Amino acid sequence: MARHFRFIPPRATPGRMLPIAVAAVSVVALAPAASAAGHGHGHGHYTPGASGLGDPYFPLEGNGGYDALHYSLDLSYDPDYDQLDGEVTLIARATQNLSSFDLDLSGMDVEKVTVDRRKADYKRRGQELIITPRRGLRKGKVFTATIRYGGVPQTIVGSPIVFGSPYGFLHTPDGAFVGGEPNGASTWFPVNDHPSDKASYDYTITVPKGLTAVANGRLVSHRGEVASFSRRSAKTSAETFKWYESSPMASYLTTIDIGKWDVKSGRTPGGVPNYTAVDPVLLANQPDAVDFFYDTTSDVTDTWSKTFGKYAFASTGAIADDARFNGQPLGFSLETQSKPVYSAVRSTGTIVHELAHQWFGDAVSPRQWKDVWLNESFASWAAWYWNETHGGTSARNSARATYAARPFPDAAGRPYWSVVLADPQRDTMFNDRVYSGGAIMLQLLREKIGDDDFFKLLRTWFARNKYGNGYTALFTRTAEEVSGQNLDAFFKDWLYSPIKPDLP
Repeated sequence: MARHFRFIPPRATPGRMLPIAVAAVSVVALAPAASAAGHGHGHGHYTPGASGLGDPYFPLEGNGGYDALHYSLDLSYDPDYDQLDGEVTLIARATQNLSSFDLDLSGMDVEKVTVDRRKADYKRRGQELIITPRRGLRKGKVFTATIRYGGVPQTIVGSPIVFGSPYGFLHTPDGAFVGGEPNGASTWFPVNDHPSDKASYDYTITVPKGLTAVANGRLVSHRGEVASFSRRSAKTSAETFKWYESSPMASYLTTIDIGKWDVKSGRTPGGVPNYTAVDPVLLANQPDAVDFFYDTTSDVTDTWSKTFGKYAFASTGAIADDARFNGQPLGFSLETQSKPVYSAVRSTGTIVHELAHQWFGDAVSPRQWKDVWLNESFASWAAWYWNETHGGTSARNSARATYAARPFPDAAGRPYWSVVLADPQRDTMFNDRVYSGGAIMLQLLREKIGDDDFFKLLRTWFARNKYGNGYTALFTRTAEEVSGQNLDAFFKDWLYSPIKPDLP
């Protein structure tokens, strides 16, 4: 995520909760249904899945007892009422004998839940949607859970972890802008909301005629029809868009973006499909914004494919919106998988950063949120390296200039070196130490082990962990393996120290 440090004070979230209104939809499962599980007789003891994965920063995010395999999201959105209605089908595999299991869902109203097409009991407790199927789910069983729900997704405001900038589901004048890192996905659909449980996704999104819905992955189909895009609406002209993200994706990287767009699609010179959508409002100040995003995305995607390894996803692109909250511009962009979201026209450096995340953060995601430096430090260093290879300041000089500009002790209320890179703590997990401080560390590692081993390390890290998760100790072991050096003292100083290390 690229953060633009414009503080937006917390405000009341707009919108109002409306009566549940759910469109009639059908969901086609992408995996075969498993046979029915027994009540537990003869199959061992059945127990509830854990209500959280115990992440040190977000203990209740994610849930235990199952592995999410695929989500089908069948949604309709009415911007006149800020109303999102939907039916979400989860295909999952039980990892224990389950008597019940949880999904994360904040706000919204649940109308009906089924498990393997049979009505299931459910209850709400905070962000937990607790589902009890009629029959226990045996360990190893692949099952489906379908949740019909609706309401006005509530924007997350006032959180220090994003410098006060609202995030999650943002209601815009003509639709929606969604950037969910770290815990915003559960504000708009029921999900196992933790990056350690990746799944593939498909979306069917119905919106009023004249609007377009853009999501992760590739556009499968688009049709116009006469339909009710919510029960609040009479039948009228509507548009339905189907998107499919076939690669495993962490929940915080999901997005649906609805509005009026100028779209340019094609392929990068390297052959990767590119779908770029730009809010026409942005063209007033930058008439070439569509070409700028499209061409820069193509160039960067192909360059990083040569540098870090072949691009991991079926498409690339950009979604650039004039996104605001209570009239104030948003201050962030986010590496949503396959096509980052930008809340305004951003710089080449921001596009470089967000697309580097497709390798470091998206293809290889953090196992826990304390490992977030494996996302942000890599993307920040990549932006320095881009400048170095495109006629600008070298990464070496960028690292040393940043180091010199950060005194120690930290200024009162402005921590930097005291933030431990390998465990930055929840409320400072997006501190600049995790961005530029980690980029300093990576550049010094490059100088210590040499370019050949450093770039081999980056390619090895990506290739071994693609579509999965990484963590700090795994990275340090990989660095020692690739370089053949003992790097304990180096990493102690630059990853684990709460003081300013000396430059080597």
